[in-house]
Amino acid sequence: MSVPSSTILPRSNPISGDTDDVLDFDGAAEILRAWGAGLTPDADLTVSEWADRHRMLSGRASAEPGRYRTARTPYMGEIMDRLSPGDPTQRIVFMKAAQVGATEAGNNWIGFAIHQAPGPMLAVQPTVELAKRNSRQRIDPLIDESPELRERVKPARSRDAGNTMLSKEFAGGILIMTGANSAVGLRSTPARYIFLDEVDAYPASADDEGDPVTLAEARSLTFAHRRKVFLVSTPTIRGLSRIEREFEASDQRRFFVPCPHCGQEQWLKFERLRWQKGRPETAEYHCEGCETPIAEHNKTAMLEAGEWRATATAADPGTIGYHLSALYSPVGWLSWERIVRAWEAAQGSDEAIKAFRNTILGETWVETGEAPDWQRLADQRETWEGGTVPERGLFLTAGADVQKDRIEVDVWAWGRGLESWLIDHLVIEGGPGDPGCWQQLTNLLGQTWEHASGQPMTLARLAIDTGYETSAVYAWSRQVGFAQVAPVKGVEGFNRSSPVTGPTYVDATIAGKRLRRGARLWTVATSTFKTETYRYLRQDRPTREEIEAGHLCPPGTIHLPNWADGEWLKQFTAEQLITVRTKRGFARLEWQKLRERNEALDTRVYARAAAWILGADRWSDARWTDLEAQVGITAEDMAGDGAGNTTPASRRAGPQRRTVRSSYMR
Repeated sequence: MSVPSSTILPRSNPISGDTDDVLDFDGAAEILRAWGAGLTPDADLTVSEWADRHRMLSGRASAEPGRYRTARTPYMGEIMDRLSPGDPTQRIVFMKAAQVGATEAGNNWIGFAIHQAPGPMLAVQPTVELAKRNSRQRIDPLIDESPELRERVKPARSRDAGNTMLSKEFAGGILIMTGANSAVGLRSTPARYIFLDEVDAYPASADDEGDPVTLAEARSLTFAHRRKVFLVSTPTIRGLSRIEREFEASDQRRFFVPCPHCGQEQWLKFERLRWQKGRPETAEYHCEGCETPIAEHNKTAMLEAGEWRATATAADPGTIGYHLSALYSPVGWLSWERIVRAWEAAQGSDEAIKAFRNTILGETWVETGEAPDWQRLADQRETWEGGTVPERGLFLTAGADVQKDRIEVDVWAWGRGLESWLIDHLVIEGGPGDPGCWQQLTNLLGQTWEHASGQPMTLARLAIDTGYETSAVYAWSRQVGFAQVAPVKGVEGFNRSSPVTGPTYVDATIAGKRLRRGARLWTVATSTFKTETYRYLRQDRPTREEIEAGHLCPPGTIHLPNWADGEWLKQFTAEQLITVRTKRGFARLEWQKLRERNEALDTRVYARAAAWILGADRWSDARWTDLEAQVGITAEDMAGDGAGNTTPASRRAGPQRRTVRSSYMR
């Protein structure tokens, strides 16, 4: 019987008589080939080629688990390849919508760097907590599902600092993950590769040490022309958006796709998506060349034939910028029909339309901060008994502005949807140096205003500005207690995720003695609430006849009484939001005074901050229903009366059901 040549055959040693295992010629050649393959360097791949060959998507982190395919999102191919070492581009900017595959492309770059071009890498999320979440949900599955990465990154062990939640060591490099709110993390180590994700959500400053993007990019300067910086984000507000600023300084590339009917190449615009009114399922894209409707099933072929084209000349030749809307989202992800449904659902709400522009179109939202005409507001004033709370006002807050010779206070009532009514305006003469002035402000905390139901109401919270005579404000606030009083500090800029932050404990000087952590201070992004106020003032509201017929006012409607005089109205409209240019040429939004006095606007902002501190922006429907029950408003009342009805309701006859009253109803 013949023996295969590759079989291991025993052979006797002529000296010792022992039998050794030996290999025949073919077996030895096989081992030599394997050994040689191990010494052969990996193929010179681009990031997209590496992803197609080595990237596996985990079911834990992807809606489409399995092997990654660049062909699924063809527009990501060029962007990924710009991140390859062979491409001379140093900075790649991607302003994009949600659900276009940008996150996975960034993860592909991380995997490529670990496997093909190791070096120090810094990946930055908006906060450290988000960096930890991204590590668990994205980076760990990236490594676990790809054998080439799994064998290069040390396994996590309790005593092995090489692989932690925010640090992954590998041969020739390290991946550091951190948050833009951590200055320590941003300046921890030099980095050849920098991945800045969702830069528009970064804070204005990292621990008061400067712009997080600037701090992060400074880590790569020592690598000169070998560095790569990838900035990715959904945009936010025009003039404040980091990603828009970077994109406008780039060559502004758009993804051009051919029309399947006439072949004209074009980049997709929302205004060319058309449908029958009320029927989003009929959505089709109309070619700008032949005007022929294009059905969505053509999108796959259009994307495959598409290409990126520059539409501007870059200010920095080392920076390339890309913009992409969700209109390009692959079939099966975000359809044109769903985009149309989102647009129709957003109508009537500035916030919803803003979210649509940011997350669907990948475009910035333009804040319209033009001051309303005070005379128009005078014409819209309403009549209700002075010093009383209209029926739908459910709680009271006040804003106090401290001046040299007086303290001005406005009291506002708030209802569902943050509809509001100006209830009282007080000028307390004397200023912060007069003990009598502070005593009058203390008395105000116990004052009651009669609700239309007949119930007395007190202030739920008073927010007082600490910008002038800070020590006196802290001393008074500490004396009366922080349960009803909130010292606030206004700061410039917008913060829509949390316009009020705190409280933080600050030192206070009381009776000449310095107390560590003696006061609690809230920080207020005044621009956010000023913009909201002016947006509410510009809303269309129903006519008196429509209100009497039961029409509701829009959420946020601001009701002003007929006793609000021209001076107060002028102060209420005393500022305007404008765009200014910095010395470096960047645009930013800034509130500027049109008139010297603006106390009415400031006190409104502080009263609004007090409502936020109470939690009104986050109350459940059940909480609002409970407050309505406390003043005798029933579901039938809600259905039958207009929200703008400010004529005091007469007390209801007959027995009232017993209710548990809140602490600010007396």
